[in-house]
Amino acid sequence: MGKDEIAGINTGTRPISERLRGDRITGDRYYAPEFAKLEWDHMWTRVWHVAGRLSDIPETGDYVVHNFRRESVVVFRQADGSIRAFYNSCKHRGNRLAWSTLGGGELVCSYHGWRWGIDGTLEQVQDPDDFEGGDPCGKLKLSEVAVDTWGGFIWYNMDPNPRPLLDFLDPIPWLFRNRDMENMVRVVWRTFDVDANWKFSSDNFNESYHLPTVHPELATTTDEDYKNTIFEMYPNGHNRMIEQGQPSMRAPHPNEVEQPWDMMLAQWGLDPKDFAGRSRDGRLALQEQRRKLGPQKGYHHYASWSDDELTDYFHHTLFPNVTMTGTADGVHFFRTEPHPTDPEKCTFDYWCLVPKIDGAEEVATIVGMRPLREADYEFIPYGSGQPIPDMMESFLIQDLGVAVGQQNGFHSRGYTDAFLSGQESRVRRFHEVLNDYIEGRR
Repeated sequence: MGKDEIAGINTGTRPISERLRGDRITGDRYYAPEFAKLEWDHMWTRVWHVAGRLSDIPETGDYVVHNFRRESVVVFRQADGSIRAFYNSCKHRGNRLAWSTLGGGELVCSYHGWRWGIDGTLEQVQDPDDFEGGDPCGKLKLSEVAVDTWGGFIWYNMDPNPRPLLDFLDPIPWLFRNRDMENMVRVVWRTFDVDANWKFSSDNFNESYHLPTVHPELATTTDEDYKNTIFEMYPNGHNRMIEQGQPSMRAPHPNEVEQPWDMMLAQWGLDPKDFAGRSRDGRLALQEQRRKLGPQKGYHHYASWSDDELTDYFHHTLFPNVTMTGTADGVHFFRTEPHPTDPEKCTFDYWCLVPKIDGAEEVATIVGMRPLREADYEFIPYGSGQPIPDMMESFLIQDLGVAVGQQNGFHSRGYTDAFLSGQESRVRRFHEVLNDYIEGRR
């Protein structure tokens, strides 16, 4: 998809609401087991899922496991460098084979010792002469799953005949063309359990209307005013929202340079005092400085980025459950996935991906300074509000707290549909795309 085509699906002059059907967003979508089953039968088994990063399986025989509801998929690095994915279930009597998230080598069933090669072929069984038709080794194979890669991510699809990955993602790969995510480093890798339906994240990240209330501290660096924000919707159900990296006019003192805007300017050789009374002029000045000083500071990736990518916030919501936010520091990856049996629970993944920077040994993240290397996996209990010491001031904890309160509210007889502002139109658009899958229109 080219630049002209992208521009053609911006909000334009016609309100987005006029391009929506107006499907109701009822509370039972967030708690009814019957609706969760519809999602599984008609949507989850037909869309592409992220199994992990290619950096998780660098060597031949390395594997990464992704568990989704009661299903499990294992992805192997093959001897020729390619990858293949298989259902993580022994063909003998169904026992799960791999239990760890990461591993390497052949899979050996813990029930009867059947051994499976990295190409999914059965290699060894107990009593091979006791099978009708002869020894099954070399003949029987694990059930294979469609797999592909983009952006350094490993994607798989449970549909036997899925749409090609790049078609499904369009135009996201084009929008990320400058960022070279394949070579970024995941410096934070966390999963939280949350007492809310998985759709809370898709709803939340499809609008910025909540920022002044839930994240007021962002106003000193993020212009959340919808009049200055670009909103886009794409045919595949993906959306984009671009917010300018500058103080909002809703900030306590919008024309003054407040923290942390002053530190951001000073880090790149700009004197905050020069912007007294005109703090928003710092955005273009910061772009110029990052363009000029980037190479000598080791930020070689800035050379391929657009000016706006040097300061602004590019929020991409990928249908159905992934959000990727591009910033001047890298890419934030967010993902929610449903609980195996309870539609009022989910897991929430947060990955922080950053470019390699010459001479840098650590980078700043929302959980503090982190080594500039691949992070170890962390599971963080949250539920309905367990404290997370290194994240208590972060926007993520603020979002998770709202999600739990909203989940309770969906049960009220007083809630019958969302009453949305124009800038929240992508929320209804998300639910209409979900309905399209469930009702067979996609």
